[in-house]
Amino acid sequence: MPTPKDVYIAVIGAGGVGKCFLSQLEFLSKRLAANSSSPRLSLVLISRSKKILYSPQYAPLPFDNISTKLADSTQQPLPLTKTIEFLAAAPSKVILVDNTSSQDIADQYPNVLSRGISIVTPNKKAFSGSYQLWQDIFAAAASSGAGVYHESSVGAGLPVISTLKDLVDTGDSVTRIEGVFSGTMSFLFNSFAPTEGSGGKWSAEVAKAKELGYTEPDPRDDLNGLDVARKLTILARLVGLQVESPTSFPVQSLIPKELESVASGDEFLQRLPEFDAQMEETKISAEKEGKVVRFVGSIDVEKNVVKVGLEKFDRSHAIASLKGSDNIISFYTKRYGANPLIVQGAGAGGEVTAMGVTGDLLRVLQRIS
Repeated sequence: MPTPKDVYIAVIGAGGVGKCFLSQLEFLSKRLAANSSSPRLSLVLISRSKKILYSPQYAPLPFDNISTKLADSTQQPLPLTKTIEFLAAAPSKVILVDNTSSQDIADQYPNVLSRGISIVTPNKKAFSGSYQLWQDIFAAAASSGAGVYHESSVGAGLPVISTLKDLVDTGDSVTRIEGVFSGTMSFLFNSFAPTEGSGGKWSAEVAKAKELGYTEPDPRDDLNGLDVARKLTILARLVGLQVESPTSFPVQSLIPKELESVASGDEFLQRLPEFDAQMEETKISAEKEGKVVRFVGSIDVEKNVVKVGLEKFDRSHAIASLKGSDNIISFYTKRYGANPLIVQGAGAGGEVTAMGVTGDLLRVLQRIS
């Protein structure tokens, strides 16, 4: 028999972040089980694109070899609406963990939340899609009392969203947000235009970043700036700006016009050296001013201006001296005066992204148990 302390967990998405999350969930459930006053976590459903493993009677699925069991499962996949029905019928509290980047799942969040099911997710599309969806998500959460947390939708495991929410909720006035929001762009510019030395050719650095797994399979998905635009849309909305979508403000794409429509990422990389001179010129013009070029996003809250693109920085600036694929986000506020509150560190990677999701799960547990 379920007790009020039972909390059912459903996980959609079992890829890179999903796998890391499942091992963190196993650790967390064992830690909580050791304390009789803690909630008891039961994993009752796990799914990925064409596979599902679930417990029709809501008995906990064992964690041992869970990924293999999911791959071998012969259970008939449930449509999303049926999955929601299944979770809504559970005999105790339910948390849905969406580790995908699916717009279809994001569109269902208001429905999920209105059924009293809490959500934790790194899915940016839910919070950077239409402004209407944003409003519907938080209205559904407010009316049902379910929680919705998305720390990992910006900056992976870095405490970006929780820090901004604390600033806003405690009455500070945020005037400006600026930073490097993409691990890929951070890595690219730190190696293309380093503060010391000369760096490599742009096309060579892009090819290297892809080889090391820093870019999407098609690097254009990073170089178009939309990933950064999505993150800025989320942060701008959290400070109260009614940003309609990630394409409603200036976003500089680093894809040469002539290569926007080539057939594949491989062809794009083959032809990119033809356009090295353009980026080289940008780098040299910054160097003449004693500066380096970086790909940043900024929100001027007072002027209601959001933009993404290349900016020049003094070599001594915190944004210029980033290392590797680190992110840096600076919050300028009335309370913090001339010196911003800075959040900096690894802004990408399965383990740190999953950590943000697991941290959110703990927040929901504190709230509902």
